[in-house]
Amino acid sequence: MLRSPLPPPPPPPHIRTWPDRTALLADRGRALEELRRRSLGVHRILLLWLLALAAIVGWSLLVLPLQQIEAKDPLGFILGPIFGLLGLASLAPSVIAVVFTARRDRRIRELIDAWLALDTHPPTDTRLRSPGLSLFWMLSSLLVGATGLWASFATAAQAEPGPSARADVVLGMGIGMILWVTGLIGMVKAVRHYRWALRALGPASPPGHR
Repeated sequence: MLRSPLPPPPPPPHIRTWPDRTALLADRGRALEELRRRSLGVHRILLLWLLALAAIVGWSLLVLPLQQIEAKDPLGFILGPIFGLLGLASLAPSVIAVVFTARRDRRIRELIDAWLALDTHPPTDTRLRSPGLSLFWMLSSLLVGATGLWASFATAAQAEPGPSARADVVLGMGIGMILWVTGLIGMVKAVRHYRWALRALGPASPPGHR
């Protein structure tokens, strides 16, 4: 399934054909609303969690051969390479997708700044702050990151001596690290959006202020 393209940047001044300011503001509002949805929409954080789940599955498959070898399972030497390839096939695309998503976020921010520079329209510009979505990103990412840290430390603390415990520690620590990094990505995104809103839009006006 092909990803739908982002809204284009505003045309250069010498080829702009808006008949009046109303038409300009209408196109500007549609572009900014679509870019806001692409940046902070709930589907974006669900996609991040889905990539984290795929990474966890990949990591589990990568560790599975180690568990079989430490358990002295003869099938580990036969199935180990297969599980390793399946693990890489699940883990590597998730990491690559996160990198491309970060690059896409930078492009979205550039497009938002370009459309904002055309004109000002407080009702449209205020919606870009998205305080509810930003807070959702921050709190949910904080929960995911805290869960990852707890999983990492709990795995290390509860590990029992013995060869088979090493694979369990590697598995638990890896899953915890993936969750922690996922939460960190979400928190950084929320903080960056807040800082951008202050820089580009200024402090929010109190209720009733004109």
